[in-house]
Amino acid sequence: MNCPNCGAPMRPVPGRDYFVCDYCTTFGFPPESDEGVRVMGEWSHHLCPICRLGLVSAKIDGVPVFHCRKCRGNLAEPPAFRHIVDGRRAKVPKVQKMRPLDSEQLKRTVPCPRCHNPMDVHPYYGPGNAIIDTCGNCALIWLDHGELQVIVTAPERGRG
Repeated sequence: MNCPNCGAPMRPVPGRDYFVCDYCTTFGFPPESDEGVRVMGEWSHHLCPICRLGLVSAKIDGVPVFHCRKCRGNLAEPPAFRHIVDGRRAKVPKVQKMRPLDSEQLKRTVPCPRCHNPMDVHPYYGPGNAIIDTCGNCALIWLDHGELQVIVTAPERGRG
């Protein structure tokens, strides 16, 4: 991200969701996507399992994740995923019905961005009929665009 004031490169402020220009001290605040992803823009060594493009650092509700700018999927570690889902579920009204599970999605093969072995493709066993991809070796979770919202707004099992 370049400074809108002087054009110099901006650097992320440690522990925050914004940038600062060391030249003129202007602050830059990256916008959030429709899913609340704030792209921080630092390239990672991980490739998107769908697009095969480099993932960038991002934050969802202040929690670090990696994000694909093309397909808008997100890669998270299980503690980060739990923190995001729990925090959002506490604030969002639940829908009344579960959406039907698309069993065709269970047939896809998605490589882990870290170890490149096939990820496990399975229904998310918490609330929400979403198919997620997990790597047991690397302890990573891949969420396609829109899956986080399905999980967050789903009714608790047995309550919907």
